[in-house]
Amino acid sequence: MAIDPVCRMTVDEETAKYTSTYEGKTYYFCAPGCKKLFDRDPEAYLKP
Repeated sequence: MAIDPVCRMTVDEETAKYTSTYEGKTYYFCAPGCKKLFDRDPEAYLKP
């Protein structure tokens, strides 16, 4: 299971409808809204 970097929900990589690739890594999202936010500013969600 992956973790949606925006809302922190778990997402099944096998069935995820929403994904983005950033710097060679694939990220999985629970909903289109989370993907849209991430795509606008990935660094905002990837900072520790």
